[in-house]
Amino acid sequence: MPLPAENSVAATRQLRHASHTLLLLLTAVLCYACAGTITPSQPPPASGTLPYKHFYIVSHGWHTGVVLRRADIPATLWPESRDFPTAGYLEVGWGEWDFYQTPGAGSGLALQAVLWPNASVLQVVGFREPPGVTFPESEIVELALSPAGLDGLVHYIHHSYARDGVSRVAALGQGLYGDSRFYPARGRFYLFNNCNVWTAGALQAAGYPVSSTLALTAESVMESARRFGRVIQRRPAER
Repeated sequence: MPLPAENSVAATRQLRHASHTLLLLLTAVLCYACAGTITPSQPPPASGTLPYKHFYIVSHGWHTGVVLRRADIPATLWPESRDFPTAGYLEVGWGEWDFYQTPGAGSGLALQAVLWPNASVLQVVGFREPPGVTFPESEIVELALSPAGLDGLVHYIHHSYARDGVSRVAALGQGLYGDSRFYPARGRFYLFNNCNVWTAGALQAAGYPVSSTLALTAESVMESARRFGRVIQRRPAER
């Protein structure tokens, strides 16, 4: 007869297996629902015409983020950018409070993150080298950014912080990699309002006519970014 401890281990394994299975099913549903749903309604701006600048959409697999040159950012509109004085670029991502801040988070936190609304955080990463050098395993798309688009994008990031009446938000702590920090964010994270929806919202704020409500997967965001911008790096499996 199995010992109580053995029963507990077996039950834990069964629970983990069930959690992984549910995550796979949810992912399959999302990928099916979002395939080909983002369609551009106008051509991208002329990237070679001044005074356009550029920004980047980066996919790390499941998660997407936005990268800007720090020199292009008005510090008065994004005061937290001054927390990275030596950075040449800043990457911003949005995610669920517990899951995003926990390295190696398991299926339990993943299920908690997607099944009901939870608090959110921003992760900001500062780095010196171009995005392709810093993220050699990620897909990166470069997009043109007009002055109005830059203003809209930086305002979008500014309003993503949970400011609670303060002009400059204090970091919660160290981020996941490199020179990075977590900050409290606005909005509730759940299955239909995830990091990729936030990134699609950043594209909208930059002047691109995409649907953020349908951008539930990283691939749906990158599909739209590819149509508007220039792929400068693909993930290794796609090269």
